[in-house]
Amino acid sequence: MRKILIVIVLIFVFVTGIKVAFLFTKEPAENIIYKSLLSIPKRNDFTFVVLGDNKNSISTFGKIIEKINRDHEVNFVVNTGDMVFDGSPIKYNFLVHQIKKLKKPILTVPGNHDVADHGVENYLHIFGPLYYSFHVGPAYFIMLDNSNERSVDPYQMKWLESELQKAKFYKYRFVFFHVPIFDPRSKRQPGHSMKDVKNAKELLSVLREGNVTMIFCGHIHGYFEGKWNGVPYVITGGAGAELVGLDPNHYFYHYIKVHISNKGINYELVKVESPDFNIIDRLGAFLWLYTYSFVVINYWVILLAISIFVLFSILIYGEEKKILLKTLIIMRESKFVKTISVISKKIGKVFEK
Repeated sequence: MRKILIVIVLIFVFVTGIKVAFLFTKEPAENIIYKSLLSIPKRNDFTFVVLGDNKNSISTFGKIIEKINRDHEVNFVVNTGDMVFDGSPIKYNFLVHQIKKLKKPILTVPGNHDVADHGVENYLHIFGPLYYSFHVGPAYFIMLDNSNERSVDPYQMKWLESELQKAKFYKYRFVFFHVPIFDPRSKRQPGHSMKDVKNAKELLSVLREGNVTMIFCGHIHGYFEGKWNGVPYVITGGAGAELVGLDPNHYFYHYIKVHISNKGINYELVKVESPDFNIIDRLGAFLWLYTYSFVVINYWVILLAISIFVLFSILIYGEEKKILLKTLIIMRESKFVKTISVISKKIGKVFEK
């Protein structure tokens, strides 16, 4: 009996080991940005969604994807960055599977979390360029990279100036990047914004001279809108990452829906179900977000670790330990992680109410 158990567990270790190896193996280049640009309809009347800071969120980001899929007005989506907890392959692989559920083209700019832990290579491999431009109908779109949280490099700044010259021939000019130029919550700069204040002021000056219609960014987990020295901006960081504030005017899950037509531009704030505005619910939602995401993203890693533990336990203690046999049976039937997932979902529903 003991030998049979060892063989079964060894097979389980082998299977889960292969699955884990695939999680850390690079898939063929996705080129998501390029593919999305090819599939965006070229029309004068169109709608796009802007969102950001989903950070490997499962429940909230999943609901947003479902909501956008049902909205037939939306032609494409722009993500302002921080799509993963960090730049590891396993986090990016999970993100790719989430994005494939989105039935709309998606365009992105990198956030600081996306490039963390050598993630810039994975970002380039999956999405494409760190900064680029395109146009749809009467609107020109400029996507920048300030994921270093400090500044926009001189070469990119020069490129931006030339792009704004091209954009002058379009009715609207939209600019996207992750880290806000300034933190609207802080009187003293830098706040949770670009750390090089001199470079931030230079960037704002260039955008002001370019008569930018709207700046979209993320980084701050909430919703803010206003003007920086006359240049309008929207901070949208509510696509699933933790909400750390309690102000109901700012800290809630959401995305922005932008409609372009002959009548002009219409900006619509679409709110998504969020935890209540008190410390207990916010803390509970924070813990739920990270715990549930960890379990789901590392599903096979957890199974592999447990199967190795059971194997060594059998080898060391023998088969007389009933608890080990019960654990093995649960694992063979793949109920262990399912049980954790069910419990996590129930906890999540409590905190999402």
